[in-house]
Amino acid sequence: MIDMEITVDQMYNIENKGHDMGFLKKFMMENAGAAAVRRLLEKMDDVQSKNILIFVGLGNNGGDGLVMARHLAGYGAKVMVILLGSSDKIKTEESSWNWKILQKMSSVNLISGGSLKFDFKPDVIIDGILGTGISGEILEPYASAINFINDANCYKFAVDVPSGLDPQTGETANIFTKCDMTVTFHKMKQGIPKRRDLTGELFAEKIGIPPEAEDGIL
Repeated sequence: MIDMEITVDQMYNIENKGHDMGFLKKFMMENAGAAAVRRLLEKMDDVQSKNILIFVGLGNNGGDGLVMARHLAGYGAKVMVILLGSSDKIKTEESSWNWKILQKMSSVNLISGGSLKFDFKPDVIIDGILGTGISGEILEPYASAINFINDANCYKFAVDVPSGLDPQTGETANIFTKCDMTVTFHKMKQGIPKRRDLTGELFAEKIGIPPEAEDGIL
């Protein structure tokens, strides 16, 4: 059941209003990552036998992926996270907070700096690279990560939106991921359902934002 579609700007304003009401963005991120993991678990028979590779960018889309890493480790999956950049360049406080938790977890393998040199054969790849803030041409190290995802022979899961797909217009950047499932949050952004060929199965999950946060925006 997908209810009304909203613009990316409306979502941004709803998040900010919810945050101002006291429902902090770190809680939104936590609930988003947890909701995404629940959808992914419905697809997998035995998560404990699975290698899960998570590509994360430096913004809040990456932060959702970091939350997913912690939850999946809690379910016994073998998790590797590749941060596409330096951890001191993580853009938001809530993403940085989640990175610091993972640094204390021996159950999650962390690689930062954007290196794609690793010995890990994934059963699932999670795309937490670029979210709703996409603009312009996709550069390195993001481009190589997107190509890696597209070349991999495994199940592919997008957090919020496949990287390179503009969630407002449905247009694509110079490169973009093609996924088997996409879980977006709160309400569907207008451009995402236009590209079912890239999103695969598509879900919009509630993340606890008070409905009153929509007042005056929707």
